Amino acid sequence: MPKTKVNSKPQMAKGTKKQGASKKPVASSPLGKKAARKEKQVEQVVPVEKKTTKNRETVSAKVVDVTGKDAGTIKLPSDIFSASINDVLIAQAIRVFLANQRSGTSSTKTRGEVTGSTRKIYRQKGTGRARHGGIRAPIFVGGGIVFGPKPRDHSLTMSKKMKKKALFSSLSARRGDNALTFVTGVEKLQPKTKEAAKMLANITSADEKHVLFVMSEDADSVKRAFRNLPQVTLLPYSQLTTYAVMAAGSIVFTKDAAEKMSSHFLKG
Repeated sequence: MPKTKVNSKPQMAKGTKKQGASKKPVASSPLGKKAARKEKQVEQVVPVEKKTTKNRETVSAKVVDVTGKDAGTIKLPSDIFSASINDVLIAQAIRVFLANQRSGTSSTKTRGEVTGSTRKIYRQKGTGRARHGGIRAPIFVGGGIVFGPKPRDHSLTMSKKMKKKALFSSLSARRGDNALTFVTGVEKLQPKTKEAAKMLANITSADEKHVLFVMSEDADSVKRAFRNLPQVTLLPYSQLTTYAVMAAGSIVFTKDAAEKMSSHFLKG
């Protein structure tokens, strides 16, 4: 008799599903995954409160008038005038400033640029002398210069954040040396050199050779009064540099300029 195959697996009716079987999850597209990740990241972001200049710590300093008498006190931002002193950063800021002052225009001529003949000065052999090819060689007087200076760029770069920190550090260091003076009533002086010299004699030492006077940008009368004094360097508060602060023997701030420094350097 022919053998019949017995199917051990029970056949299921059409339209029925296996128990416990579930549909395979459809793989989402990569774009969908990226969008989901972005949504999670957005949910995790916590808004950060920005510090305002109103909530900053301040330090007090004495203010004098044009005659050298006490005229009250002034509140200065501690972030500028009482910051941590970083000597390395100050030295770097000074080095960058001085390097950027170099013009780099010094130049010398090579043997191909000096004036002179190109012929061989004498024959190669038979003279008993050393062999030479031209009169413009560097070995001869009036010849070219070997490895001489050529126009180049000496400038260095420094980030704005580092420049600002170096300035704050230098101002804090000079404040610790008692080199800062805050004066009020300068705007009321007559724009005359005699009046300016008299005021400086009242608030600084007589033998001071270099005074940095920091003023407001709109103080034209102050500029006209002090510009003829050779020992005084005039700078608006917005153009202060670490080199100017460290190079000056004495630094005089007008009260108006000192009050505006907080809003200019500590924005936000």
